[in-house]
Amino acid sequence: MTEHGITRVGVIGAGQMGGGIAQIAATSGFQAILYDEHGGAVDRCKATHDKLLSRADEKGKISAEDAEATKARITFAEDLNELGDTQIVIEAVVEDAGVKCEVFNQLARVTGEGTILASNTSSISITEIGAAADAAHAGAARRTIGMHFFYPVPVMQLVEVINGLATAPEVTGRVIELAGSMGKTAVPANDQAGFVSNRVLMPMINEAFYAWMAGVAEPEHIDSIMKLGCNFPMGPLRLADFIGLDTCAHIMDVLAEGLNSERYRPCPKLRQLVTAGRLGNKTRWGVFDYREG
Repeated sequence: MTEHGITRVGVIGAGQMGGGIAQIAATSGFQAILYDEHGGAVDRCKATHDKLLSRADEKGKISAEDAEATKARITFAEDLNELGDTQIVIEAVVEDAGVKCEVFNQLARVTGEGTILASNTSSISITEIGAAADAAHAGAARRTIGMHFFYPVPVMQLVEVINGLATAPEVTGRVIELAGSMGKTAVPANDQAGFVSNRVLMPMINEAFYAWMAGVAEPEHIDSIMKLGCNFPMGPLRLADFIGLDTCAHIMDVLAEGLNSERYRPCPKLRQLVTAGRLGNKTRWGVFDYREG
């Protein structure tokens, strides 16, 4: 056992992020216990694991035996209490402060004092989340930390590690080592709205919407200029579709409130598309139209 002392990783949320975190934990040799109160999400997660691991086998990145062993190390809990004997629980539910705080309040009740409580949030205050945990069990804020993975989790190397005001230094050290054991590179950031990644990325995406709204260029031309001129692998508007326009708008609101500045509010064009239900890839129509394949 390595210094982090972790063998069992709990994950809450069986969506794209939570499913990916459970997969890379299991691929790295950890027992992964995944909980989601929605049965449909669990079924989709299982199907995604089958698909991705089969594809990795076909490409020679993993053997068929290792693919089966990885799936065998992932179990699906039917009750939150089943995560009580894990050494870390990583939350990956909807990016909503109220929902996350409620989850951490529950986690503080069902886990022991040695269990690290980590949030995959990309923008919400870890101090606020830790306070919600502390309200349920005094001292829980010391074991609360941000562990922000990037999508797609099996591919992206970075994990942004964020300390809350009360996070204990030994918790930070264990999380950084755990990320390394999962084949990731952990980079620390301070607990301010958006941390580093979204503090820089989301205003750039928002400005691309302003450029489109002002008639500076069409979306495909904005993206082409940023790809060819700035060497971006994906244009900002295509990336917004990939992330989800509703998620982009929500993060901009978090930045505006957390940094007390209206300049971070979502562009009216972005809000308009969200209101119309054009959320990007997940609805097959956002900035770009994916309905015809």
